Amino acid sequence: MTTIGIGISQLLRDCPDENAARSNPGSSVSMCSHFEKILTCVEVLADGFTVALAVVGGYAAYHLLELGKRLEYPDRMVWLVAFAMAALDVILLDRDGAYQSGNSLLRIKETERSLRVSAQTFLLVLPVTFFTSHIFSRGAFAFALVSVPLLQVLEKQLLFLAVRALRSKGLGIQNVLIYGAGSNGRRIFSALTRSLKLGLNPVAIIDDNSELHGRKIFEYGYRRSHSLRVISAPITRELLEKHQCRFVVIAIPDLDGEKFARVAEVARQANARLAFIPGHAAETEYWTEHADLDGTLLSLVGRPAKHWYYQTAKRPFDLLGAFALMVCLAPLWLLIAILVHLDSPGPSLFCQKRVGLNGKLFDLYKFRSMHVDSPAYEFSPNHSDDPRITSIGRFLRRSSLDELPQLINVLKGEMSLVGPRPEMPFIVNQYNSLQRQRLHVTPGITGLWQLSADREFRIHENIQYDLYYIRNRSFFMDIAILLHTVVFAMRGV
Repeated sequence: MTTIGIGISQLLRDCPDENAARSNPGSSVSMCSHFEKILTCVEVLADGFTVALAVVGGYAAYHLLELGKRLEYPDRMVWLVAFAMAALDVILLDRDGAYQSGNSLLRIKETERSLRVSAQTFLLVLPVTFFTSHIFSRGAFAFALVSVPLLQVLEKQLLFLAVRALRSKGLGIQNVLIYGAGSNGRRIFSALTRSLKLGLNPVAIIDDNSELHGRKIFEYGYRRSHSLRVISAPITRELLEKHQCRFVVIAIPDLDGEKFARVAEVARQANARLAFIPGHAAETEYWTEHADLDGTLLSLVGRPAKHWYYQTAKRPFDLLGAFALMVCLAPLWLLIAILVHLDSPGPSLFCQKRVGLNGKLFDLYKFRSMHVDSPAYEFSPNHSDDPRITSIGRFLRRSSLDELPQLINVLKGEMSLVGPRPEMPFIVNQYNSLQRQRLHVTPGITGLWQLSADREFRIHENIQYDLYYIRNRSFFMDIAILLHTVVFAMRGV
């Protein structure tokens, strides 16, 4: 989530001032705070129960399938191990920030965390079994190792849907007005929309630019299911009361001091809380971390950290994954190649120059989805009815199967399974310094942008997805993105 000058979770935990309490009996702020605490307790219990159930289920599957030595364990011991692992998993999740209020871009971080923490839990527990009088079956552990993260991801999705249903009934909700309709405003809107546990509901986006009036702002997400229209109007007490807003977020870094003071005064008069993005927080070629130093917010400028263990593991993982997929999908490759050839004249494969790591050009391979007389270097189609696309090409692009030959690029080391999509040279030549950050990492077959609803638009026009990946990439995040790709990426143009 975009860093806001005053922590939102802290604001929710703070007590409202006396004027707010008198004007708003029962205080919606206090209600949101209590509701958030209850939801956190429910999430902790749900996580623990899910892990325990997965461990017991893993042992049951091991026993029913008659694998290994079929060691028998007392029920008491099985449940004791299950709850011990559940407690350890919850502790590790808490230390990793799982029970903070905000959700990540496309909720990828939550899946990555479940995968990583589950692996850490098993790595800590497994050695302990060697020093006990009852050595727990490694086969049962293997079943649980697979089932724990899968069940936990499913559990969190069900919990998310349940919270959304409660919020839709108005429970623990505070309406929010966002001042600023630029990229920061959209990021705030998306973050609040995803983070249902906060109970902050964006209801209006205000901007001083009259040309933006009426324009729709969409969330960053798998689908464009949430949007707000920009209102070009001054922020007044009447406007806040009209939308019943109890929270104002200034999403304009370096806002003029006079305007800031005016918005702050209006928020005070309307008994609304105020949060803001610190000055100099606009995107640059540098990355920033933020720290609270005795009440003063410091922005620490640096570069994305490079973890040697991730870099070391990524290449072998890409090689094994690409080779396994090519072997398993060989019949599908042959079928697609035949269908492409029969559908329209020309070769089944299409080769095109793309820009890779550090600006190096390479030949990218795809199944041909457009007619052979289409220009080789032109913006890709944004709609499935584009006349350049062939009949079979529409299906290939919608299902992303046209990307399969890029497994060859992965084997050659020019691409990775996961990473920012490689662009054509004429597009990269128009990049600004922010967009050129995409060239700092190896391009990939799939990534966050490919999973999003913004796939309909240009990659470089939605740089937020790639910046998020570059900043947070890890081995388990790559696995999480691959899992989400299987579920969400079977669409396109």
